[in-house]
Amino acid sequence: MTRTHEKVRYSPESKPHAYTRETAAEGVEQALKLLEGRWKLVILFHLFGGRIMRFSDLERAIPGISQKMLIQQLRQMEGDGIVRRIVHHQVPPKVEYALTDWGQALCPALDALLTWATNRPGADGTADAAELSV
Repeated sequence: MTRTHEKVRYSPESKPHAYTRETAAEGVEQALKLLEGRWKLVILFHLFGGRIMRFSDLERAIPGISQKMLIQQLRQMEGDGIVRRIVHHQVPPKVEYALTDWGQALCPALDALLTWATNRPGADGTADAAELSV
């Protein structure tokens, strides 16, 4: 399995932001609200790596999602600047979706989150010493 961050180009370094505990918590909360929803992360992972997918391809790639829910999730992410909608004016109509540069920049963060979750103590069914002593 390849790591997702290898596919992402990083933007130039900016000045570090001085966060307090409160502003950091608030910023993380706002970021998580952007990804809130049962299907958003699944949609993101289908679009990572610069993939451009038609609406119908996304619908087929995500079993269990209704057309209405896919439309809602894509519109929310488009409104938040994570996904861009590409309309080809032709008959029959063709609509494609891709990640914006900002949306693609989520890839390393989600990869780090996945690694963090995988390394959870006891994730393999065994408890660590701290859990046993309680």
